Order: sequence, then C-alpha cells, then structure tokens
Amino acid sequence: MYTAHPDRYAEMPYRRTGRSGLKLPALSLGLWHNFGPDRPVETQRAILRRAFDLGVTHFDLANNYGPPPGSAESALGEALKADFAAYRDELVLSTKAGYLMWPGPYGEWGSRKNLLASLDQSLTRMGVDYVDIFYSHRPDPETPLEETMGALHTAVQQGKALYVGVSNYSPEQTREAARILAELGTPLLIHQPRYSMLDRRPETSGLLDALDELRVGSIAYSPLEQGMLTGRYLDGIPEDSRAASDSPFLNSDALTEELVGKLRELDGIAKSRGQSLAQMALAWVLREGRVTSALVGASSPRQLEDSVSAIGNLAFDAEELARIDRVVTR
Repeated sequence: MYTAHPDRYAEMPYRRTGRSGLKLPALSLGLWHNFGPDRPVETQRAILRRAFDLGVTHFDLANNYGPPPGSAESALGEALKADFAAYRDELVLSTKAGYLMWPGPYGEWGSRKNLLASLDQSLTRMGVDYVDIFYSHRPDPETPLEETMGALHTAVQQGKALYVGVSNYSPEQTREAARILAELGTPLLIHQPRYSMLDRRPETSGLLDALDELRVGSIAYSPLEQGMLTGRYLDGIPEDSRAASDSPFLNSDALTEELVGKLRELDGIAKSRGQSLAQMALAWVLREGRVTSALVGASSPRQLEDSVSAIGNLAFDAEELARIDRVVTR
C-alpha cells in the first residue's frame, strides 16, 4: 500500500491563485499524454506517486485526454482508488470540456448541454464526487458566453466543482467571462494558456496584463513546447521521439536548422545557470510570479524529478533574460 512521503511539502513552492484562497504548486502534473492504455499501468501509478511525494498536489486533465479520449481520467480514477483515497483532500484535480469528445452536435464546444454532461462523465471516470477546477477548454464562437459561463456556475452550484476556469480564451473574452461569472457569484479562478520561451502570445496579446488586472491566476501548458525545450533535439531527431512520429502537435518540419541552433544556444545559457534546458524553460515561465503554476508531463518518475528540480533556481538576472530574448527573437 502506498504511503505518501512525510516531507512532501518541504521543498515545493505553493502560489496563491489570483485573489482566491487556493494555492497551487509551482509545477503541476498534466495527464495530456502518457496516461492511456498504451502505457504500463504501473509506470503511470509510479509517476503519480512520485509527483505527490515531491509536493506536486495538482493533477490536470481534460475529458479527451488519452489517447483514446477519456482514458487519462479513467487511469487517474484507478490510481485514486488504489493509492490516493486517503489523500483526496490534499489533491487539486482539474478537468475540462470543449474539444471533441463524442460524435454529434452535443459532444464539443461550449453549450450548457455539452459542458454539464461532460463533467458528469468525467466524475464517473475518475470515481470522485467533485473536481477542484472545471474549465471551459476553448471559447465557442456560436454559443453565447453567458450560456457557457452559466454552465460553469451551475457546476459549482451543484457541488460538482469548487472553482472554474477558462483555457485558450483571448484577453477580451477572458474579461467578459470574468464579468459574467462575477455577476453570477462564481469568480473566475484561473486561465490556462499556452506559454513558453518560444510562444509568448500571453505577453504580446496582453493576456497576462488582463489576468493581473482581474486578479485571476494562470497555469501555463506546453512550457517545454512539446519537448523542443529539452535536450532531446539538440543533436537531431531521435527515432522514438514525438517529432519523428505523426503527432499533430509536433513534427520534424518544425525543427528547422535555425530553431535547433537557437535551442543549442539556450542550452548553453541553461548550463551557465547550472540547469538543463528543460529546467530553465520551466523557471523562465515561472519567473517574477506572474504565472501561478506550470504544467509538465512525464513519461517516467525520473523525467518528472528532472522537471521538479527546476524549482531550485527560479530567479533570473537582467543579463540572463536579455540573452534569452536575443536568442529567441532574432
């Protein structure tokens, strides 16, 4: 039987999420990949146990995570039952709805029917009565935002979610979502944008400024750019890598000679900081405290440990930031 490490809270920093009472670990575990039936169950459980032992209390999912869709939530449900039943109140579980989950007109987007039905299915797969955070995974161009936000509010009123969030919303959509939710009495807790050293749209679009203004938290997904901001591609494309596969999220065409040259320069900066490239990329997202938490995936406990080691050096001096900017933006 699994017993959590007694010192699991000793090292991990926890950051308050916006103006709420909820604190998230600086690094959270995303179950987007590596938690489907194509991966050994014992490896999945070992990753989750190691994460919790390291103070990673937040497990992030969506209804369609896997593959196949739904399998990540089912895998977590089995792990919760086997290992974490005694620790549910120490965990933050989040899930989302909005991308395609089942066929027909009600299996995606932001209608009340889709969001609340999806949440019920997610709770069943995970074997829990509620999630801590329920997200609208993407804005729906055809459904009134009042309906989408109303569904999130209902999830809280029903006791099926403690907090609500949005993902992939523009600054303007985020402001409007926050306004509607405030009028309903369910504050917007958090926004989950894609953000990394290579993808700075949350900065350039004004999203981070909007979140500061609204006092809404943020959690960055893909801070390692699907593995590009690791040492994996510094010397070519390994045969077993995501870029060598038919993944729609990363392919070999994205790894141009110019980009690889930049990655090698960034790796040199990371080494001067005593970090791996991945550790520096995570620290960069978390710099200055504007981002509440960064989502990391893991295919093994050791890979997770390497990511968590980033918390040992989250500070950058002005020259380091300038060097990174010169490499990335040239």
